[in-house]
Amino acid sequence: MKKIKILISSRPKLLSEVILDLIEHQLDMTVVGEVIDPIELLIAVRATKVDSVIITPLKANGEPRICHKLLEEHPQLKIVTISAKGDAAFLFQADGPRQRIDDPSGLSILHAIRTALP
Repeated sequence: MKKIKILISSRPKLLSEVILDLIEHQLDMTVVGEVIDPIELLIAVRATKVDSVIITPLKANGEPRICHKLLEEHPQLKIVTISAKGDAAFLFQADGPRQRIDDPSGLSILHAIRTALP
């Protein structure tokens, strides 16, 4: 079984640890790295050829500008943004508008990543 490769770019650290713990318990997913700096994120996505990226935006309902850059370079990429408080989450894909993840719980986020992949 091919595992879904995920890169994490999340702050605060507690949220990042919760996401890491959640993904580590999934048989079909693996975390290939964790970066904070946007430039490092661009480089890491190129180097690791991940399937999905999880990002914490500065504003709860905001769209990180880096999403557009990543999707231009990697149209197959699925990006999930989770607010720092964990109360809002969105899925970004090159082939459509952002989709709100109605229940930003761990299971809903995992489901969004799984069903968004081709």
